[in-house]
Order: sequence, then structure tokens, then C-alpha cells
Amino acid sequence: MRLTAAAIPAIAVLLTVVSVGASIGCETVRRDPTKATRAYPFELPQARIVQVQVFNDGDAMLLVNATTESWANFDLWLNQRYMLHLDQLNSGETKRISLGEFWDLRGEGPFPGGLFRYYPPTPIRLVQVQTSPTDPLVGLVAIPTERELDQAQLKKDN
Repeated sequence: MRLTAAAIPAIAVLLTVVSVGASIGCETVRRDPTKATRAYPFELPQARIVQVQVFNDGDAMLLVNATTESWANFDLWLNQRYMLHLDQLNSGETKRISLGEFWDLRGEGPFPGGLFRYYPPTPIRLVQVQTSPTDPLVGLVAIPTERELDQAQLKKDN
């Protein structure tokens, strides 16, 4: 098969479009240095656990505050790495928060999942509230997904 002179520019354009599209779609790490937060406060203890349940909701987390306690102007920590500042979590409130809103010290974010993801989604293992720079942290109750429970059972059976 012989290429004509008219076909060569069209092929070059097609290859350029495909390579640019592939490079955009294959971002391996969510990174935005302008959104970098501070380091997790390992020096602070966790004083208590409250019955605020945290569910994995695909590319988001769902906070269900079934307590009589409300929080204002606090930081929410995910897995001792990612942080998000929240203005309010009221008593009895259910709040859906996109995992794309969390960032870490280097400006990297958790992997929210999705159809074209490069890495498996970041699990929601440990969620804590920080109300001030010196007060102890407050733990929330992270509820594992069915898939995580099934995987744990398979490991236990083997």
C-alpha cells in the first residue's frame, strides 16, 4: 500500500491528536502543587471516637452525623495523609464530599476511582476531625465497602 502526498498530513494530524489525547487521559497521579496542605499532625493523640459514619460512595465519601454534636471550621483528615477544610458539619446532617477535594502535603490527591482510573481507588480507612492545632483528634467510624469485606473474608479463608 502506497501513501499519497495528500494522506501524509492527515495521518500526521491523526497521530498528534491520538498522542495528545492519550497523554491527557493517562495521568498517573492527581497533582496540583497550589492545593498542597500541611502535614498530618502525628504528634496529636486521638482522644475519642464519635458515631459519625463514613461511607465510600464511589468517587466521594458520605458523612452521616447521627450524633447531637456539630463541628464548625475544622479539618477533616483521610488516612493520615489527605486533608480538607470544612466550614460546618451539623448534628443530624448527611454530607457528600468528593474525594477530589482532598489534598496532601505535596499537592497530591487520593484516587477517587472511576472507569478509566490508572490506580485502584483510595480506600477510606481512617477519618478524623481536627478542630484546632493543639486539641486531640476525633475519630469517625469508617464503614468498609462490600468488596473490602469480601476481600478480607477471602484472605481469612486462605
